[in-house]
Amino acid sequence: MATKLPLQSSNNVNVGKKPAASRAGGKTIEEMYQKKSQLEHILLRPDTYIGSIEKHTQTLWVYENEEMVNRPVTYVPGLYKIFDEILVNAADNKQRDPSMDSVQVVIDVEQNLISVCNSGDGVPVEIHQEEGVYVPEMIFGHLLTSSNYDDNVKKTTGGRNGYGAKLTNIFSTEFTIETADGKRQKRYKQVFTNNMGKKSEPVISKCNKSDNWTKVTFKPDLGKFSMTHLEDDVVALMSKRVFDIAGCLGKTVKVELNGKRVPIKSFSDYVDLYLTAANKSRTDPLPRITEKVSDRWEVCVSLSEGQFQQVSFVNSIATIKGGTHVDYVTSQITNYIVNIVNKKNKHANVKAHNVKNHLWVFVNALIDNPAFDSQTKETLTLRQSSFGSKCELSEDILKKVAKSGVVENLLSWATFKQSKDLKKSDGAKIGRVQVEKLEDANEAGGRNSQKCTLILTEGDSAKALAMAGLGEVGRDYYGVFPLRGKLLNVREASTTQITNNKEIENIKKILGLKQNMVYENVNSLRYGHMMIMTDQDHDGSHIKGLLINFIHSFWPTLLKVPSFLVEFITPIVKASNNRTKTVLSFYSMPEYEEWKESLRGNATGWTIKYYKGLGTSTSKEGKEYFKRLDLHKKDFVWEDEQDGEAIELAFSKKKIEARKNWLSNFEAGTHLDQKEQKITYSDFVNKELILFSMADLQRSIPSMVDGLKPGQRKVLFCSFKRNFIKEAKVAQFAGYVSEHSAYHHGEQSLASTIIGMAQDYVGSNNINLLQPIGQYGTRTAGGKDAASARYIFTKLSPATRVLFPKDDDVLLNYLNEDGQKIEPTWYMPIIPTVLVNGCEGIGTGWSTFIPNYNPREIVANVRRLLNGESMVPMHPWYRGFKGTIEKTASKEGGSTYTITGVCEEIDETTVRITELPIRRWTDDYKEFLNALKTNNEIREYHDESSVHFELTMSEENMAIARQEGFLKMFKLTTTVGTTNMHLFDEKSVIKKYATPEQILEEFFDLRLQYYEKRKKIMLENMELELLKIENKVKFILGVVSGEIIVNNRKKADLVQELRQRGFTPFPKKAKPVEAAVAGAVDADTTEENSDAAPASSSSSTFITGSEYDYLLALAIATLTLEKVQELCGDRDKMKEEVEDLKKATPRSLWLRDLASLDVELDKLDLSDAQAEEERKATQIRLRAGNGAPAKGRKQQVTKKPAPKKTTKKAIESETTETSSSAMDTENTVVEVAKPKGRQGAKKKAPAAPAAKVDEDEDEMMDLAQRLAKYSFGATSENSSKTSTAIALDDDDDDVVVEVTAKPAKGGRKPAASKAAKPPAAPRKRGPAASKKQPAAEVVNVSPDKKVRKMRSSPFNKKSGSVMGRLAVSNNNKEEEESSETVAASSGNSARPQRANRKQMRYVLSDSESESGNDSEFDEIEDDEDEE
Repeated sequence: MATKLPLQSSNNVNVGKKPAASRAGGKTIEEMYQKKSQLEHILLRPDTYIGSIEKHTQTLWVYENEEMVNRPVTYVPGLYKIFDEILVNAADNKQRDPSMDSVQVVIDVEQNLISVCNSGDGVPVEIHQEEGVYVPEMIFGHLLTSSNYDDNVKKTTGGRNGYGAKLTNIFSTEFTIETADGKRQKRYKQVFTNNMGKKSEPVISKCNKSDNWTKVTFKPDLGKFSMTHLEDDVVALMSKRVFDIAGCLGKTVKVELNGKRVPIKSFSDYVDLYLTAANKSRTDPLPRITEKVSDRWEVCVSLSEGQFQQVSFVNSIATIKGGTHVDYVTSQITNYIVNIVNKKNKHANVKAHNVKNHLWVFVNALIDNPAFDSQTKETLTLRQSSFGSKCELSEDILKKVAKSGVVENLLSWATFKQSKDLKKSDGAKIGRVQVEKLEDANEAGGRNSQKCTLILTEGDSAKALAMAGLGEVGRDYYGVFPLRGKLLNVREASTTQITNNKEIENIKKILGLKQNMVYENVNSLRYGHMMIMTDQDHDGSHIKGLLINFIHSFWPTLLKVPSFLVEFITPIVKASNNRTKTVLSFYSMPEYEEWKESLRGNATGWTIKYYKGLGTSTSKEGKEYFKRLDLHKKDFVWEDEQDGEAIELAFSKKKIEARKNWLSNFEAGTHLDQKEQKITYSDFVNKELILFSMADLQRSIPSMVDGLKPGQRKVLFCSFKRNFIKEAKVAQFAGYVSEHSAYHHGEQSLASTIIGMAQDYVGSNNINLLQPIGQYGTRTAGGKDAASARYIFTKLSPATRVLFPKDDDVLLNYLNEDGQKIEPTWYMPIIPTVLVNGCEGIGTGWSTFIPNYNPREIVANVRRLLNGESMVPMHPWYRGFKGTIEKTASKEGGSTYTITGVCEEIDETTVRITELPIRRWTDDYKEFLNALKTNNEIREYHDESSVHFELTMSEENMAIARQEGFLKMFKLTTTVGTTNMHLFDEKSVIKKYATPEQILEEFFDLRLQYYEKRKKIMLENMELELLKIENKVKFILGVVSGEIIVNNRKKADLVQELRQRGFTPFPKKAKPVEAAVAGAVDADTTEENSDAAPASSSSSTFITGSEYDYLLALAIATLTLEKVQELCGDRDKMKEEVEDLKKATPRSLWLRDLASLDVELDKLDLSDAQAEEERKATQIRLRAGNGAPAKGRKQQVTKKPAPKKTTKKAIESETTETSSSAMDTENTVVEVAKPKGRQGAKKKAPAAPAAKVDEDEDEMMDLAQRLAKYSFGATSENSSKTSTAIALDDDDDDVVVEVTAKPAKGGRKPAASKAAKPPAAPRKRGPAASKKQPAAEVVNVSPDKKVRKMRSSPFNKKSGSVMGRLAVSNNNKEEEESSETVAASSGNSARPQRANRKQMRYVLSDSESESGNDSEFDEIEDDEDEE
């Protein structure tokens, strides 16, 4: 018979094992499926309630020998829990009765007895009316009873579920409850035995009113925990728990253990127990940073070594696993520290959990109605929002934590982790390594490895050159490895970036470099020398610098090893003498310039070749380089610590300010002397690398003068040089720019620059300098939706030449590269274009951002300055933007503006958005709207240039939006500032500007000086031209009268005679050295102003014997009396013009240019207004008719004015003072009246009377136009009744003259419906005959007249103005339109008529338009070349 245990029941709880069932069938249904009472379930499954009842070993803090010790402890969690329940109940009483002042704990190991007594209000000694038992019995002897069930009442006690002390009772052989209820003056005692199975009757006695206390005494049922006595580890753990209570309750409660007071009076004292114990194993004491945030929160922070530690309490319950309260406190600390660490080491990439691992946090909290993960209450799970209080740590404690050493620990940890990761790619001194594209030296990694040199080349082409050179020195001691581009700047790179960089990994493998190794010599490396072989340009210098920076960052001692790092230099320029076969090599431009000056212009026989890239050298030259290796090899040497500081200055982001000063002190002409055999690192940085930094800065930040970066300036230069009025593909034009402006970067980047200069969507350019013909991107994607460069076309915008007048071109300082004339240092616009179109860029040391401003406001301020008035402050303005831009803040360094879109409420549920802030693109904004969690219905009505969203929301969401504000809700505001306006001034010194007015003021002074210069140069040239005309008159009269005999004489004799007769010599200028030698200059570029000045005493810059070519080259047809009369008239007119120009002031010249710009701005505004009207009309039609126009009816769109026939009256009305720029009318072609039927064709039309040319217009003409005006092509003054051919200059192979014929009096009105077939292109004379003649565009030409349209140059009026003035002088001043097609006689004999001639249109092809004549820099030939 089985032995019964306490609480024996019919369900076999605590009953010994029964004999095996005698039935063969096994268990009965009743045995398989059982029902247990609550008490039985607790005893059967105790781990659900008190935790495991098995012994566990765990490293914990315990209290023994009067100190805290962290050691492995073997204990039973269940036993510890039942003790803790009683202890927490005692602590809870402090929350119910703040007057409680003592807790007494006795742990009697011998008697297996534990008692906990606390003062304060006792348990009410009263019978519960519903349960019929005394309250002490109910709450200590009945399960699921508690005073904490009402969750509406916020309690900061530990009890919650109604188990607590009952569990202690159940797992005890004896459990005694005693309490004194002073309020009722009753004392209560009751004893429970046999695991709460039996209870005695309560003993009620009287007590004093002042007696208030509760005492629980129990004897744990050690058998349930597989124990025979209270073991030392358990006692130590319980003792520590008593100390916990002392620390939580603080100084107001006296805690005793076994009759001895616990020496803890505050939470800080309690924390000290841990820190004191931890300091025993440390040399430096741990910090203790405490803060009592409130009555409910106390926090202490210290440091941990690599693993997060926490000691925390919730309502005196020890949450040994932490919980949400610990996370709440810790996250504030970690977030703060993360920011500091990542600022100190940008690439530390420290996360919050990394910081957490270095913290030891102590938290004592009182939390409303806490919730835990289980009855064991080891982890708090209550959400932070339900804590009932906040614990926001002060800035003071956070700063103290940051200064406690945790930041340094984290930085050290980050460095260690990075080093550990970097070691993965370490190399080793081994015989062979497998690296792609490596040509390894045969001796590398062997016993002679220190003699080996690794040549690092810039790209595969340079590798090919090095391999050719190895043919001279052999492969045993030389290896070659090509770099794929610029090496990573490892000084500022993250570990991930470095470890993922294949280039760095390969270099480490090839050289055998090991991370953190200190190299005193190269014996442990695979190579003893590293030779850098890069191009001789700025980017080549940067690659050298990056490699030096790489070695200095990780192995600084290697740079001190003699000859470890060397460079291989190649010539920049080679000069070859064709006669002597001498070849001179120059390794720096100053060296070459010095040699060039020594020639003194005597460059005959020398061929100059520029070597900017290693790929330029041939294999033969490569072998020659390596034959003279000592000449080409330069050793880097380490002198002192200044070398290291110089390298850091160039590459460390900590040295930003120092780097700014470094660049600010740069002096033009600084260069490294390549004649020196050894180069210090500081010299390399300060004399060579600084050139790259300056070039990078200039590429990124524009000039204050023209607002252009070098790439944009090259595009503009080539646009002017090409006379870019015929559209061409962007890809083709990019190639042209690359060829003609020495552009050394990728053509894709150049195409992007061209596209950027042509974009005109809202937020891009206010005045686009190029025309966007095709898809150039829209505000939908911020220009990223532009078509490929091979599909889109462009040409100059009409306003460009108005902004950049041609008359200023001669004043500019043009640069020269590789013997090629390229763009100027800066252009000189009439207003600061940097304010018109804004700019943005990031360079070395500086960045810049300048918003767009209204060109009309800029023009108005310029006029104010010209009038001596004060400027009106300007504010950002973007063309086409419909929102608002308001100034929100102003400070010394600049202002801040808020840019707001347009949003309106249509009805109770609909919002319409019709404008977005600048640079917030439609696609991005659409994604934002879709991401809003408001369940909006989004309807879109916008096109590529406008924005129109309609959002339909619920009334609830609409109310939320109204409350928050539509602008904030829908993110319709952005800010821009003028606090970062950095620009290069006219001296190419970077400067910060605080206001746009400051930029304009500085520009104004410079621009005014250039108007003075313009006037001076124009006067000088016109006076020279007067002198030339007088000499021509004198010469022609001499020839006609027979005084000067030209024919059948030697030129030298003739020149001598002309000199004796006092004719002024005008020799042609000799070409410079670069132009004088083969292949140094563009083939199609001719010298400007070749005969613009009389000969001086020094003839070294002039062509000998050319001084009278301007007379001797005159055509025979010009040696007539009529020509003399014409020249005299020209002379008189030019004298008048000179006088007019002398009277003009810089102010009047500038005002006239501004008036021209006003006309262009008016055109832009009109175009924008028409486009907006059309868009609105289309939107209305689409929304009214669902997108389908009525059948049979035309769509309602804004009508453009019909093209008018060009009549005399029309021309007069259209010719104004401000439309002198040919860009205004570049595409206009004068229509020629054609008589209807055959009758009209039989009669010759009399010439139309000429209109007087506006004199004011003449005042603004540049020199080339004035010279052209007095051409001498006419053979008769009275040839207006018949058509005469105008002889054209040899260079004007694309000039075609169109003739206007007026119908005979009484004849039928001319019809413009048909056009004559264009005439064949005139044949060229001399060398020009081989050039292809571009066909001209012809519109509405009379069949009985030879008609050709003159292709006009929109900038210099080279074609239009020249031929127009010619027509005026030869045809009784016939009507002309400035810079347009011109009416003139075409020949003495009428062209044979052809029947049924149809209108034909001819368009110049790209290749034809790129002929030499397209260049604005091509010289207009002298009058003597004309027929």
